[in-house]
Amino acid sequence: MVHQGNTPFHPNLNKIGLRRARNIWWNLPPARLIERTLLAGEGKLTSTGALAVETGRYTGRSPLDRFIVKDDATREEVWWGDMNQPIESEQAMRLHADMMKYIDGKGLYVRDAFIGADAEFRKGVRVMTEKAWSNLFAFNMFIRPTAQEVGTFDPDWHVVCAPGFMADPERHGTRQANFAILDFTHRRVLIGGTGYTGEIKKGMFSAMNFLLPTESNVLPMHCSANEGADGTTAVFFGLSGTGKTTLSSDPLRKLIGDDEHGWGPQGIFNFEGGCYAKTIDLDPAREPDIHAAIHHGAMLENIGFEADGVTPDYADAQTTQNTRVSYPISHIQGAKPSGKGGHPEHIFFLTCDAFGVLPPLARLDTPTAMYHFISGYTAKVAGTEFGVDEPKAVFSACFGAPFLPLHPGRYADMLGERMAAHGAKVWLVNTGWTGGPHGEGHRMRLKDTRALLDAVLNGSMDDAPFRRCERFGWEVPLSAPDVDDNLLDPRNTWADHNAFDAKADLLADRFNANFLQFAAGVTESVREAAPKVMAYVS
Repeated sequence: MVHQGNTPFHPNLNKIGLRRARNIWWNLPPARLIERTLLAGEGKLTSTGALAVETGRYTGRSPLDRFIVKDDATREEVWWGDMNQPIESEQAMRLHADMMKYIDGKGLYVRDAFIGADAEFRKGVRVMTEKAWSNLFAFNMFIRPTAQEVGTFDPDWHVVCAPGFMADPERHGTRQANFAILDFTHRRVLIGGTGYTGEIKKGMFSAMNFLLPTESNVLPMHCSANEGADGTTAVFFGLSGTGKTTLSSDPLRKLIGDDEHGWGPQGIFNFEGGCYAKTIDLDPAREPDIHAAIHHGAMLENIGFEADGVTPDYADAQTTQNTRVSYPISHIQGAKPSGKGGHPEHIFFLTCDAFGVLPPLARLDTPTAMYHFISGYTAKVAGTEFGVDEPKAVFSACFGAPFLPLHPGRYADMLGERMAAHGAKVWLVNTGWTGGPHGEGHRMRLKDTRALLDAVLNGSMDDAPFRRCERFGWEVPLSAPDVDDNLLDPRNTWADHNAFDAKADLLADRFNANFLQFAAGVTESVREAAPKVMAYVS
């Protein structure tokens, strides 16, 4: 039976431990969820027709408050550390029981959905939320079942999101009142003390990052993906600010997915049914697809407004730099409805290098690709946060460290195996600075970056001449269509070549220092792919 309204208690909720929720709003359509949000005074409609909400104290994820239950399912598999903090099973069970008591007697919004576009590997997820707008986020971001699938839905996982429930650190083993807890034995994600909706999707992303490799030999990837008219597939890895969303949104290619994919025996598949894009400084000329997607059904988070109080001001960062919008992928013109593509022919590692020493394009062999995949490098520029007065190297393993329960070497091994099996080429793309570091050089022009990507994707680089870079181990093209040859060699863009060498060696040294934590879990060939400090040691 499909429930779409105020329903009596459903016995299927016994699985999560609920007994007597007062009202259950089951699989409400977006219009009803928006209506209930407005009636509760928890949001407003913008001039675009999108719903705008504020998530409260937390406007982003809180990595220090994410825990994995340490039990028989995880004890020997999880790579424990700062990113994967353990919580004892007894403490998690106590928190779960208290959370269910909090929810019992209150209204509850229930959403049945899937994660994973490939039916062979997808998981059924029942998302239960205290807030109507949290449930709208789940509608937007997860894959929406058919009416027939809803009628027979039996969840593999449960996600419970209750921003009003505060943990007691002494009783529950958390750091503070907010938390996100993954329990692989009971197959549930518990989120409390925070209204930031990204915790909902990232909780299930983390779960899939554990389950797909260990259960199905499928590589999970924190990346976007698109498909050309000829059916060729490309994936784009990159941390925030590197251009992942901008560059994968190509009017000549179909968007497969925005953020999270699996690479299985038949090719790649999107985890999600929507997009969760940053909106800070959103420019319709630079990112027209995202701008056009913000209409009825989309949900904006923590944005500011122009003087009329209803027109979004995407430049307003008074609340947070992490302003966001969620919307179904169908809001993107030209998106691929199936969410599936073939084996990637090209893999792009996007980095915003504020040191100004990486080339705009480089080709990587398998060990070098695995090394840089594990490194997951980008850089912060001066002034982005307190105390940052020069470029700061930032490393996030596999371009998604906060969501990786396993040792990064496991994911890199899987990437290397798939490169060998399917002939995928890996490219590094620097969308950051050239001619000097941030403050001295200049940012790569989007025009040049797109020209280089186009050249790779249309085959123009297949027979192009390359030279080997001894310091970083990759190959750099000597020429490319519609791009100045001098730009391709970053050393040539610096007026002072000695200054370039010193800065390049400084960055190489940063790579080597970061990689020490992974060295014991990778092969010798990957360790040997480390950058070489040629002339300068910090």
